[in-house]
Amino acid sequence: MVYSQQNERDYLGTGWAFPLQLNLQGGIKLSSDAQKVKESIWIILRTGVGERVYRPNFGSRLSELAFAPLNTDTLLRIRLYVLEALEVWEPRIIVDEVLTEPDPVLGKVEIIINYRLKDYADIQSFVYPFYLLAAGE
Repeated sequence: MVYSQQNERDYLGTGWAFPLQLNLQGGIKLSSDAQKVKESIWIILRTGVGERVYRPNFGSRLSELAFAPLNTDTLLRIRLYVLEALEVWEPRIIVDEVLTEPDPVLGKVEIIINYRLKDYADIQSFVYPFYLLAAGE
């Protein structure tokens, strides 16, 4: 049996793109492989624990920090919450590090996640903007 690179990456999945979009033919746009994993990371971090009715433990605890002060303790908790959520809900990756770059003027933190797809050495990076305060507050 001959295996292609696509067969090797089948575990990464294929499904509806997030956010939901239409393709050029008017059907639902699909995504797969590394793009599908990035979309999954976005969904995990964007979903608060308790938001999903039939899966109440799904998501991350980042929403708990929405109005937290922008200090060292909050930055450490952001890294911890991201790491614990991805370890539980994204089994297709190995997280190498989670970095936080605060922007006190805008009241946001850029969360930088460096990870590898399991069985691959390529380092991937994902940046998630997390707002602690509404702009202008």
